[in-house]
Amino acid sequence: MAPIKPVDDWSEDYDIFDPGYVRQPYPVWEELRGRCPVAHTDRWGGSHLPTTYDTVNEVAHDVDRFSSREITVAPIPASYDESGNRLISVIASDPPDHTGIRRLLLPFFAPKAVERFREPTRELCRQLLRGFVERGEVDVAEEYAKQIPPRVIAEILGIDPSMANDFAEWVRGVLELGLTDPETRDKYRAIIERFFLDEIDRRRVAPGDDLISHLLRSELDGEPVPLHIVRGNVQLMLIAGVDTTWSSIGSALWHLAHHPDDRRRLVDEPALIPTAVEEFLRVYSPVTMARIARYDTEIAGRPVKEGERVLLSFPAANRDPAAFERADEVLIDREVNRHVAFGAGVHRCLGSNLARLEMQIAIEEFLAMIPEFELADPNAVTWAGGQVRGPRNLPIRFPRRTDLTT
Repeated sequence: MAPIKPVDDWSEDYDIFDPGYVRQPYPVWEELRGRCPVAHTDRWGGSHLPTTYDTVNEVAHDVDRFSSREITVAPIPASYDESGNRLISVIASDPPDHTGIRRLLLPFFAPKAVERFREPTRELCRQLLRGFVERGEVDVAEEYAKQIPPRVIAEILGIDPSMANDFAEWVRGVLELGLTDPETRDKYRAIIERFFLDEIDRRRVAPGDDLISHLLRSELDGEPVPLHIVRGNVQLMLIAGVDTTWSSIGSALWHLAHHPDDRRRLVDEPALIPTAVEEFLRVYSPVTMARIARYDTEIAGRPVKEGERVLLSFPAANRDPAAFERADEVLIDREVNRHVAFGAGVHRCLGSNLARLEMQIAIEEFLAMIPEFELADPNAVTWAGGQVRGPRNLPIRFPRRTDLTT
């Protein structure tokens, strides 16, 4: 990515890819809420940025004024199949099309459906921990947080879980690096599309009980699900299911690495972990989404023209002191927590039940095996930003354990 001009005025020239903003966006949101609750920029194709809980929710719920046909924080070209049909996913479609597609996917992500992954995820976490627990140090983002979501999603899609590192690399290429580097984006998008075309061909010959097979034998409006909708949604499951949960698990462990009181309390009170997970999701929400204005309108007095992009910073909304008491503090026993880490409105995250399950188990198992740990070098922690914010390198150290068998 070419060098970029520093930001002088965040209200009229913000840059969501600014390195300082990626590392520490909270002061920017606080400043904007106080003097300009909806910021604007001409960078990265131009966009508007609401920063309050109410304005973000207003846009997220208003499908009449704001379309989800483009949900990336910077413009990227749509994907099309060989017949010229745009690949359509549940996340990038509007009602009424969205309604039918979501109904197709719901059976795989309902609370009872995701429960079947509880024990396999627990065993996966234990295997990963046994791989480094004797070393006394690890990049916990790379060797733990990153490894869990792609393997769980692989089980849902019926694809090879041993390709977890490949899946993570592909997703980063499209969703992180590719947002500012078209060559990287096109390379990895082509890899993903080719991979799933091959997987779809395999299911036609040997269907199973996975999501790809389910979509191929399902109907939409009385007809077989069109291939461009099958392709769009199975690709979405990989892209949306990896980076987001990887970032959330990593952020929670980052917090616990330098907040020993919180860490020790969760070790002593593991029943509090589900409540703590909700607070980690609130304070370290990873995802920012976009909407496109259907016609000229306004948000909190800021004019928005037809076709302009509005960024829904769910992380900023979740830090709004008008919506949350002590909003910038992490209260792991916060009882009332109406966060929007999973979005809001009709596009609220389909995989929220699965993400919660993965986070809870990842933290439970980590604290059970490594109850004491700290950042090895705070300056070595790196963060990804833009569409999904989370730690990419997170080196920690801890007392070595040699009392475990493999």
